[in-house]
Amino acid sequence: MLSPLKNPKPSSSRPTVIQFIKYEYRLLLVAIQFLTRLPVPPFIHYNPQWLHQSSRHFPAVGLLVGLLCAGVFWLGSILFTPLVAAVISTVFSIRLTGAFHEDGLADSCDGLGGGLTRERTLTIMKDSRLGTYGVLGLVSALLLKVTLLASMPLSVAIIALIIGHTASRLLCISLLALLPYGGEIEHAKAKPMAQQLTPLQGVLSSGWLILAGVLVTIIFPNTMHQIGLGQWLLTLLLALIATDYMRRLLRRRLEGYTGDGLGATQQVSEVAIYIGLAVSMPFI
Repeated sequence: MLSPLKNPKPSSSRPTVIQFIKYEYRLLLVAIQFLTRLPVPPFIHYNPQWLHQSSRHFPAVGLLVGLLCAGVFWLGSILFTPLVAAVISTVFSIRLTGAFHEDGLADSCDGLGGGLTRERTLTIMKDSRLGTYGVLGLVSALLLKVTLLASMPLSVAIIALIIGHTASRLLCISLLALLPYGGEIEHAKAKPMAQQLTPLQGVLSSGWLILAGVLVTIIFPNTMHQIGLGQWLLTLLLALIATDYMRRLLRRRLEGYTGDGLGATQQVSEVAIYIGLAVSMPFI
């Protein structure tokens, strides 16, 4: 839970660079606390609006999660087989995030699979019980993640984890700019998130994906060159198709996004990125 820090918002109409950095850093901590189980410093005089504003740093949380999962995968591949390393890394990511996005995927599969009307779909998605569609969707996503990561060379799997976690969260929050909120505001898991993201904030969020790309290029320059532009374009295309599919589905069935729909979008786009990079295996 977010506990009640001094409101970091600068009092002056034109904040200094230091004030701006401090404020964005505070929003980053809010995003980390919201999306993961990682400890962060306590907040005094917490402002619920910070959660909405922190959404532009969700890709940064993905970068952090991706780096940690990549480290676990690397260590697991030294001690065990690639398949075991992939399982351990996937379990670690679930523990690290509290199954936050996986829960959204399962609820979305249940609701969208079993609901014939918007109202019925939302009711099913709010139900804490897991149904057949939810189980099948969750198991399918986990199996795809594990088998795809295990099929990749070590360097490609590490790149996939870092880029996949970062880019999927960027694609996830793109729905905040493209869709209105489609759920019932009184039942929203995080009411401040039931707002739209401005296009400018979405563009600024892409900076975290650029940073992730720079990092993996520095760490694995040869592998990045071998993957090639064509494979990256295919990966991007698959991720965009997956995201657009979720956008159209949520608009048609719910008239907008929900928290569970965002989680499902993150999971679907992450798997799409792994599929795109796995295609490059014959060339590595």
